[in-house]
Amino acid sequence: MPLPPPLDPYLTELQARNLLPLTQAAAIAEADQARPFSLHYELRALLYLGITLLAGGLGALIYQNIDSIGHGVIIAVIAALMVACFGYAARYRAPFTWGMAPKTSVGADYLLLLGCLLFVVLEGYVQYQYGLFGSRYGLATAMPALVFLPLAYWFDHRGVLAMGLTALASWVGLTVAPLAVLTENEFWNDHIRAAATGLGVLLMAAGFYSEHSGRKAHFAFTYLLLGSNLALAALATSLLKATFHDEPALGLSYVVIMLTLCAGLFWYARRLQSYWFLVLAAGYAYFAACYLLVQLVSTLPNGLILGLSFFLFPLSALLVVLFFVNLKKIMHGPVKPPASFPKA
Repeated sequence: MPLPPPLDPYLTELQARNLLPLTQAAAIAEADQARPFSLHYELRALLYLGITLLAGGLGALIYQNIDSIGHGVIIAVIAALMVACFGYAARYRAPFTWGMAPKTSVGADYLLLLGCLLFVVLEGYVQYQYGLFGSRYGLATAMPALVFLPLAYWFDHRGVLAMGLTALASWVGLTVAPLAVLTENEFWNDHIRAAATGLGVLLMAAGFYSEHSGRKAHFAFTYLLLGSNLALAALATSLLKATFHDEPALGLSYVVIMLTLCAGLFWYARRLQSYWFLVLAAGYAYFAACYLLVQLVSTLPNGLILGLSFFLFPLSALLVVLFFVNLKKIMHGPVKPPASFPKA
């Protein structure tokens, strides 16, 4: 018989232990080599990139020819394209379900995303040219959230959900401290940090509820990803401010909250087998631990601080390396071979 193709190490091991005949091992190896290669994620990335470039190119074209085209024509064209995108997506929309809706059309998902981007372009253009919302900037940022969040559930689209949550975060920031953002350029004052932390925790709670109740459980990843990043980033900046203003008690409270959220993310990462949430939790926990370490070392004499600094930073780097080396063990726990597995 002809020689089989190169076998997988696991197949070779099974064959060496006389657990798998040579013919079956060769058939499995041939089937594995002949398996078609999926371009699903590559094509999705190209489609997303194409939509983004199309929206940006239309914006540049309009900007360069705005005097010759006219504002009314531009608004009419953008509105017509937006309605066409939404209409096509609605035509091929699957029936609503609290689970994951089946995909009836590949193009409908991306045209829905393009329609949302055109909605933002249209709103910004009308606001800039005609001052539709006046100085009520909070209403201008709330409008996309009010439109995108229902559309995300109706069309079962996580990309539109992320856009809606981003618009919601913008609305919360402008509502809490509009003058600080628009006039004083203080994007991270106390009110905004508190609002960002509260909104982030609320989004995380919404993600856990979505998964626990089974209502669009696949939306939980988006809720938790955006919410955890928002809350932990706000807490990290609050921790830095507490350090600069020499407020150790306040900084300690921020550390406790950060470590609590990181522990929740670590538990969820192991439960979901998600390396993204695991690295996210480890990164912010490392930041909080470094703050505690600096606060502890700062109470020591100057000579001792200098001596410890030569060991703390290399030790910290070593711990980071060990974390990534043992990432699989941390995620899955120690893997033990079955006791009944026969020896060669």
